[in-house]
Amino acid sequence: MGDIARFILNILFTLFGAVLLLRVWLQLVRMPPFNTVSQTVFKVTDWLVIPLRRVLGSRGGIDWACVFAAWLCAVVFLFATVAVSGISPLDFFPEALWIAVVMVLKWAVNLVMWITLLMVIMSWVNPSAPAMPVLVALTDPLLAPIRRIMPSLGGLDLAPIVLFILTQVALMVIARIGLPFVGM
Repeated sequence: MGDIARFILNILFTLFGAVLLLRVWLQLVRMPPFNTVSQTVFKVTDWLVIPLRRVLGSRGGIDWACVFAAWLCAVVFLFATVAVSGISPLDFFPEALWIAVVMVLKWAVNLVMWITLLMVIMSWVNPSAPAMPVLVALTDPLLAPIRRIMPSLGGLDLAPIVLFILTQVALMVIARIGLPFVGM
């Protein structure tokens, strides 16, 4: 039963952490708040972000309340996972704070990878889908520098493949930094 509980905790906390980071990303690309994707993300995360924003505020164009909420989500996930394993969470409290930072980095890189992959698939399957403007707005700031370096191959855009490879390399680096712990 412990494996099942850890699996469910991993899914729930990873998804919620990714939604918190998506909120930060949406704000960084200045996605209109009345967009359906933005509205959904705000509704799912407002209960945690709004109280934290009153305390932390936002500086430098980054919603630090969302970033802190994602980190807090990672800390709670680590403590819950360890508690399900039958170990006292207080036994590794200082390490959990660092591992949570690495876990948030992993969630962010995974989010970039999955959004890019979704954008590529949607561009092949249904380029006029309502979600495409959101996906393009999210990925263009990351793909534009790669497109400036990559040679143009007619209608073939290799920038998403390069970004996908870069995210995989980043995940390998994060795995080395973060210690192989609780499914990282």
